[in-house]
Amino acid sequence: MEKPASHPSAQEQDLKEADDNCRQTQYATRRHKEQQRNSASAKASVVFITSLKKMGEGHQDPLDRGEAGNAGVQEVVLAVVTVMPLLRNCKINEIIYSHCKILRCNSEYVAATLNLRGPNRSTTYCNALRSYSRCTRRTARTCRGDLAYHSAVHGIEDLMIQNNCSKEGPTTPPRPHALAPDPQGAPSLDICDYEKSFAHKHGRPTAYQHCATFGDPHVRTFSDEFHTCRVEGSWPLLDNKYLFAQATSYPVAKGSNATATSKLTIIFKNMKECIDQKVYKAEVDNLPAAFEDGSVNGGERPGGSSLTVREHAPGRHVEIRAAYIGTTIAVRQAGRQLSFSIRAAAEVAGSFTEEQDLQLCVGGCPPSQRLSRSERCCSDHRSGITAERAHLLCKEKLPVEDVYFHSCVFDVATSGDANFTLAAHGALEDARVFHPDARKLHIFQSRAACRAGSLPLFLATSVLSVFHVLAHQ
Repeated sequence: MEKPASHPSAQEQDLKEADDNCRQTQYATRRHKEQQRNSASAKASVVFITSLKKMGEGHQDPLDRGEAGNAGVQEVVLAVVTVMPLLRNCKINEIIYSHCKILRCNSEYVAATLNLRGPNRSTTYCNALRSYSRCTRRTARTCRGDLAYHSAVHGIEDLMIQNNCSKEGPTTPPRPHALAPDPQGAPSLDICDYEKSFAHKHGRPTAYQHCATFGDPHVRTFSDEFHTCRVEGSWPLLDNKYLFAQATSYPVAKGSNATATSKLTIIFKNMKECIDQKVYKAEVDNLPAAFEDGSVNGGERPGGSSLTVREHAPGRHVEIRAAYIGTTIAVRQAGRQLSFSIRAAAEVAGSFTEEQDLQLCVGGCPPSQRLSRSERCCSDHRSGITAERAHLLCKEKLPVEDVYFHSCVFDVATSGDANFTLAAHGALEDARVFHPDARKLHIFQSRAACRAGSLPLFLATSVLSVFHVLAHQ
């Protein structure tokens, strides 16, 4: 027998109707507030961008206006001060726009252009516009649909056209952030300056270590061991708490066991107080003077300036300085190969777990990937350069017959490329600057004779005997 359908009581019907009415009222209220915020955002963005455009309209160069130029900038500042309270309330959707940082982009642009003077003010202005544009791109995902954001983007494009600013080029460095005083009145410790932090914590200067890979590749480890590797493909040079560096190698000649580095990838891991994660990639014939995202520093965090990229020789030598971890890296290209040199704080170099044990800078080449002594003897000169000729070429750049010299002879004779003399020379120059102990600059290994007609290209896979001499000047 079917159970009769139950009907809601009058009280239940009243409650349901009241609940529906409540939801409709809440929806209508949200829509009304949303429309108000849209309107406020639109008015705010128009005020700000109109002020920006006034700086560029009617002038060939808005920076060549003397007092008028300063007045224009002051007008923008006034607009920002007026607009910011409105923009703070423009949360069209708190979930989507809670992280939109267009106000931050606006304020950084204003600060960068507030006092432009001197002969380079036009260049500085374009740098500020590029920084402003980059800032908007970074916050694009979280500002989707924000009227202030879209107005700023269009305003920047107009200003760059009016002032003949290229879209690619240098940007304005991050503004330095003042250190807050501690309760005793002394400035607080700058945690993004590793040397100062270490000295304050331990009461002694920072200890450093040096590692390098170049040529075949040859690896000088943090412990001053010297290996010649046959590694082909991608291998980690470093893998610790702060850094990851990887080298990709290819055979230097058909049928040869010798390889050379064709690509380097270096990742500076996110450090909350100092930098955003940054990735640097270099390939043969592409040695950029910027990180992968186009920036030349550690980002917009307070310590962003503690990570910088600097070009020493276009297309041939780039240096990356990471002051927040006491580390400097040099990347070079010589011929068809890349080299890597690093000076790292000992504490940073050792900040890895047991799972991160495969690092060429720490343990050198795995035994199975080390070239044997017989393989390194240049008895077959199919490359076109004899060992004797390679010896003379390397002697010009490297007077001291240490491991750098013998690595050079091996590379030149094996590859037939005299540019490998520059690789060994560059690695030695980096060691001269980066190695903490000048007495350990040169490494000498015990010699083993090769077959007749070959030079002693010994390059032992382990340090059999190391004699420390004063640095060759």
